[in-house]
Parts: sequence; structure tokens; C-alpha cells
Amino acid sequence: MEPERRSYPRMREVVFRLEAERPGHLEAQAESLPIRITAPTLEELQHEAREALIEHLGPAHGTVRVRVRRDPGTAVSSIRPAGRRLAALCR
Repeated sequence: MEPERRSYPRMREVVFRLEAERPGHLEAQAESLPIRITAPTLEELQHEAREALIEHLGPAHGTVRVRVRRDPGTAVSSIRPAGRRLAALCR
């Protein structure tokens, strides 16, 4: 006899679109909620996104996955390493 399978609700996802990216400053806007966040690093931006969801959704924040995405047309990072010339990186 097969064990009974439980049906769990599907986890929701909130995507934060990166709108500004400069050294030490990232800004993102949630695509589906009126939430805008800023932080100096991507790791801290993820933390700020989670904190904003806690404030906005309350206890339901635990069922939401957070994703931060750059614009699909943008390179992975437009930030150049400090102190290095671009030509030195393209050998």
C-alpha cells in the first residue's frame, strides 16, 4: 500500500529587479509589490529584501522566495574593478 501524499502550497516568489548598480550602492524594485530597497552589496540587498517582505507581508513572508535579477540585456556586472585599466584585463 502506497503512503498518502500530502499536497503543499506552492512557494510564491518575489523578484526584485536591479535598477541601479554602482560600487557600494545597489537599488532594486520588486516587480509585483510596491517595495524599493537599497544596499551596498548583493548579499545585503538580499537581506534588505527579506526584511522588506517581513514588514510588508507579516507572517506570510516565510512562504516567499526572494530573487534579485539584473535586466536581461545588461552584462552580469557593469562594475569595473577599481584601479585596473580595461586594456589590462583583455590580454
